Amino acid sequence: MRTYDFSPLYRSFVGFDRMASLIDAATQSVDNGTTYPPYNVAQIDEDTYRIELAVAGFAQDELDIESHQNVLTVTGRKEKTADNDDGTTWLHRGIAERGFERRFQLADHVFVEGADLKNGLLVISLKRELPEALKPRKINIGGQDDGKLIEQKSSRKPKAA
Repeated sequence: MRTYDFSPLYRSFVGFDRMASLIDAATQSVDNGTTYPPYNVAQIDEDTYRIELAVAGFAQDELDIESHQNVLTVTGRKEKTADNDDGTTWLHRGIAERGFERRFQLADHVFVEGADLKNGLLVISLKRELPEALKPRKINIGGQDDGKLIEQKSSRKPKAA
């Protein structure tokens, strides 16, 4: 496995320490080669994303989705049942019925909109919602401003003396 030195990123990008740390962590194979359950990540448009996990054999109450501090965690807990609880003799068991935990690192301001389980596919909808303060704004050079900065300054309450 090839390792890369990302320390120049720390010197070149001011304020991007977290991003450089994420890139560093991603190259160190956090998953340890785990590929279960298989999943897809799709970008629907500029601010909408979708994660699809193949969770055949799991019921809705055996799945848990949690979002906390930019980490989306999907957990599946399969109730252990005896192999022959109904008298069935299995010739081949190819459908994995083991528990799992899959983590996804979410960018800032990305939130889970909802989730749906249909035909063995868990679909999680994500949306990026930038706060108004982080959206680009036009700054005029010299002369009059477009008013946005003036409104923000005037919305502050003066301190009582």
